[in-house]
Amino acid sequence: MDVLFVAGFGPISRDIAQSRALYLDALNLPLTTEDGLYHHTEAVAGTKAFAIWPLAQAAQSCFGTETWPEHISTPQAWLEFDVADLPAATAELREKGYELLVAERTEPWGQSVTRFLSPEGILVAVTTTPWMRDAATGDPVPGTGAFGDETQVATLDGVSTPGAAPVV
Repeated sequence: MDVLFVAGFGPISRDIAQSRALYLDALNLPLTTEDGLYHHTEAVAGTKAFAIWPLAQAAQSCFGTETWPEHISTPQAWLEFDVADLPAATAELREKGYELLVAERTEPWGQSVTRFLSPEGILVAVTTTPWMRDAATGDPVPGTGAFGDETQVATLDGVSTPGAAPVV
């Protein structure tokens, strides 16, 4: 598997108000809020994206319902690795016995994902995240944001891209 970069990381929250109090109010992270629940940024060095992901939204992404199944461990955090070849990475995870929750699905915002739970209970994904790659080469774009200068793509094929700053 050829991991190109960490696409994103953050907590999965059961209580957005408590998470907001820590990450926005106490740590003063420069988070943008969508739908009153999803808080995110691409302006913190060390990861391409950081977001507080509501558990209901994580469940929707994995299972198509806002309720996380009781028989599957509830994740505390999410971690995404962008890979060179998503189908090959997905096949490799299957061959190694990982139970995939989602395989090679394209999210409404244009990111393609394969999700599974790590042994530590983290919701891990191998991904293809187009707006974090050079359009001409497909190579990762260096810098703290998708394009290194914090000018990110606000839409991808007319679909709002979570984590993307408005184009200035």
